[in-house]
Amino acid sequence: MELHDVWFVLIAVLWTGYFFLEGFDFGVGILTKLLARDRPERRVLINTIGPVWDGNEVWLLTAGGATFAAFPEWYATLFSGFYLPLLVILVCLIVRGVAFEYRAKRPEENWQRNWETAIFWTSLVPAFLWGVAFGNIVRGVKIDRNFEYVGGLLDLLNPYALLGGLVTLTLFTFHGAVFTALKTVGDIRVRARKLALKVGLVAAVVALAFLLWTQAHSGDGKSLVALVVAVAALVAALVANQAGREGWSFAWSGLTIVAAVAMLFLSLFPNVMPSTLEGDWSLTVTNASSSPYTLKIMTWCAAVATPLVLLYQGWTYWVFRKRIGTQHIADAAH
Repeated sequence: MELHDVWFVLIAVLWTGYFFLEGFDFGVGILTKLLARDRPERRVLINTIGPVWDGNEVWLLTAGGATFAAFPEWYATLFSGFYLPLLVILVCLIVRGVAFEYRAKRPEENWQRNWETAIFWTSLVPAFLWGVAFGNIVRGVKIDRNFEYVGGLLDLLNPYALLGGLVTLTLFTFHGAVFTALKTVGDIRVRARKLALKVGLVAAVVALAFLLWTQAHSGDGKSLVALVVAVAALVAALVANQAGREGWSFAWSGLTIVAAVAMLFLSLFPNVMPSTLEGDWSLTVTNASSSPYTLKIMTWCAAVATPLVLLYQGWTYWVFRKRIGTQHIADAAH
């Protein structure tokens, strides 16, 4: 296996990790309006992801940085062609981080309600737009002979990509509801399980339609295996949720996201951004990659740094593993 193939796999792993981890905290952010009934319950939801949400975003930074270094042509075409939706995602992530930090800085109800509204929308919008972006990457976009995107914004809003947006939105919300049931006690835990069932059934329908469409468009035997795993894992997550086995349900919902993202990358390879204008103008792992020497240096750096990052993040989840409820909120007014 060539180094550019290795780095394609590593970037796929980074994006998979990002969607697995950021997926549930996007879902929790969405649930602040769909599940929480009052300010103490919204605070409980926010506190479930408070210690980890910023660490989850490290996976995005690493995925973006790795793409820039390993596949500069892919990075340039992606970030220039998808400039507006990616800018919207970036603004949402900035505002979302500020909202988490500033919500409890003042006791006024309006102040806290406004930041809570910001958390909801800046969780929902990226959860949808990431699916739109990856739907377009897999489907292909208008790339010319100079590897430049020559389409417009409306070209990105095609039915396949919009369906992809609904898949990530519903799957992340389901993943967040399962995580909430796993991390809370009391009435909110029970209601989270009930909501997870409803959202999970919707996610199952749209995800199955999207994955079958993907398989028909660009799939092969490997992607078909990933499709079967994703569907089976989602069914298992729903069954475990109904049985009150939140830990297993979370594991299965996470595997659903992992398998679905894996299917997208398996369908994409060896392309990194197909061209809908001419097949020879597609960006591939070969023509979009950096020099072998650059990839070699990156590989050594990743081999040293990655285990340390994984150990630290795993330790963080272990330290903050306990369930919480409204009774644990010292000052329910905040």
